[in-house]
Amino acid sequence: MNLNTILKFGDKKIIPDTRKISDMRDVIYDLEWFKTASDMNIYYMYRDLAHCKEDQVLITENNLRYDITLIPPYNLGKEFVKTAGHYHPVIKGTQNTYPEVYEVLNGEAHYLLQAIEKGTITDCILIEARKGDKVVIPPNYGHVTINPSDGELKMANWVSNDFSSIYGPYKTHGGAAYFELKSGKIIPNTKYEEIPEIRHIKPVEVPEIGFYRKENMYNLVQNVEKLDFLNKPHEYNWLWELALRI
Repeated sequence: MNLNTILKFGDKKIIPDTRKISDMRDVIYDLEWFKTASDMNIYYMYRDLAHCKEDQVLITENNLRYDITLIPPYNLGKEFVKTAGHYHPVIKGTQNTYPEVYEVLNGEAHYLLQAIEKGTITDCILIEARKGDKVVIPPNYGHVTINPSDGELKMANWVSNDFSSIYGPYKTHGGAAYFELKSGKIIPNTKYEEIPEIRHIKPVEVPEIGFYRKENMYNLVQNVEKLDFLNKPHEYNWLWELALRI
């Protein structure tokens, strides 16, 4: 294990789960490049973090999880480096999938969201975020994170502890509905029969749930009730309308 990928968080040193180039076989644009690419780690995931035992108790009691992901600068052939992309599971007894929220800790990120209904993509959104920005992934949206820069992207997320990623639909369709290339072009994925035009929106501060650009999102562990929307999205329709600019 490369010592540079061990994360010190609180008084612990965390060894990451990794995503390799070979793991991206089914979701990248430049398949010709992939044929000769050397397999290597392209991003690192640190799960279920807490600064101390007291924080861990609060996080666990409220059925939450705090993670960090590192995405070094790299190119997947003609495409910017990105995450594999995933959807979220449906909450039992509802029609909502689990939401998620991200914070850019360092670097730049493009969050590519897509909603699906009865097998059809109904909405595509690109959110450009920088250090301090918070990005909400509403219920019933899948997403990919892209590092469009020549610097390391470090981001954190809060999510329900009942959450687990669903990768299958992205693999089946060869990736997200759009690819972002190094040339600056954003092009449609032709494996989808029909997709809407991509919408560009910006991150916003949400004081009602403690989201301020200059406030580290981890600190919500001290006001953990503000993260209630991650387990009870049906009570927060106003938040999803704000996040989606409806």
